[in-house]
Amino acid sequence: MFRKYKANLAMTKQQPIHVTMLLSGGIDSAACTAFFIKQGYSVEALHFSYGQAATKKEYESAQAIAKHYGIKLRHCRLTNAGKKQNGHIVGRNAFLLFSALLEFSSQSGLIGIGIHAGTPYFDCAKGFIDRMQLVFDGYSDGRIKISAPFLTWEKPLIWDFCANMNVPIPLT
Repeated sequence: MFRKYKANLAMTKQQPIHVTMLLSGGIDSAACTAFFIKQGYSVEALHFSYGQAATKKEYESAQAIAKHYGIKLRHCRLTNAGKKQNGHIVGRNAFLLFSALLEFSSQSGLIGIGIHAGTPYFDCAKGFIDRMQLVFDGYSDGRIKISAPFLTWEKPLIWDFCANMNVPIPLT
């Protein structure tokens, strides 16, 4: 069963080893955290509270996942943010990526994000990641890359990955 992940798990030795993972506390970011840890990268997590409806629960889940994997979790809070409704939040992933770039704690590396295929949102597509990477390259001279390893995976494949990699789903 693990073989079907092999192509997506293969990474070159030329890639940076520091990863700042955007850890929402959900299944996708927990799976992505496991993905980078299993690759042997040095992973730290970054959680944002920006007025989302499930702020408290998401943060508790992010803490539990970070504890499970033994990684550092930093929490950033957007003060005076208006309450966001459940569902699509326009600009969310751009905000998270730019904020992660601002808070990046290394000279080079990856910012991990758990977006995946099968959603209709602009900010969950390859074109969005490509455009954001162009901006990141301008700011970092190409030293900081966005990594969305599940970009071509739909949710059932992520669930399979979680089952095969013992991702702690109950913590999400």
